[in-house]
Amino acid sequence: MIILALDTAGVDCAAALFDSGRNTVLGEASDMIGKGHAEHLMGIIDRALDQAGVTLSAVERIAVTVGPGSFTGIRVGVAAARGFALSLGVPAVGISTLAVMAAAEQLRAPGYPVLAAMDAKRNEIYLQAFDADGAPRDEARAVTVEEAQAFAATFDGAITGSATPLLRPDTTGDHANHFPISIAARLGAAADPSSGKPKPLYLRGPDAKPQAGFAIARV
Repeated sequence: MIILALDTAGVDCAAALFDSGRNTVLGEASDMIGKGHAEHLMGIIDRALDQAGVTLSAVERIAVTVGPGSFTGIRVGVAAARGFALSLGVPAVGISTLAVMAAAEQLRAPGYPVLAAMDAKRNEIYLQAFDADGAPRDEARAVTVEEAQAFAATFDGAITGSATPLLRPDTTGDHANHFPISIAARLGAAADPSSGKPKPLYLRGPDAKPQAGFAIARV
């Protein structure tokens, strides 16, 4: 099965073609752009297709990162995934960015549970724990830094993500949030397409809200 995986949930804009039968990434492309995913995504997909040497007609499933992450970026990726799925007549699946982070950490240090922790700012952390085999122990959630620190103090395993220094102050190294597209593609191949269309995983409301008194009345 050929999977087209998309990621626009963070600072990267990425796409990959993955052959699950051969367990091989056929092609991938990724640019760190920060913003402007909508303008760059189609070009990124074309680059991944060219590297893979396949056309869109060969794709049998779409996978997309659904968050938590950038509100705007997530919407771009989910809309694109649904559009491709509809036009190609193939299923689409959503992949949590926390699951991607945990799987990446387990490749570096296999055999241990992983706590994926993203610094959500405003004294909050996006948190989810995973068993050593990658199965989620709990639901993704937004908690206060203090609640996350209490949970991490009793967690016997690795911690990954931008909130790591908040949970283990003695840690060193780069703890930026990364969602490797090749891992997202592999998780997409294993996902259950009967779980429904991908939809954004927002763990809190948007930071930008309409100003009171400026709403336009509907007629």
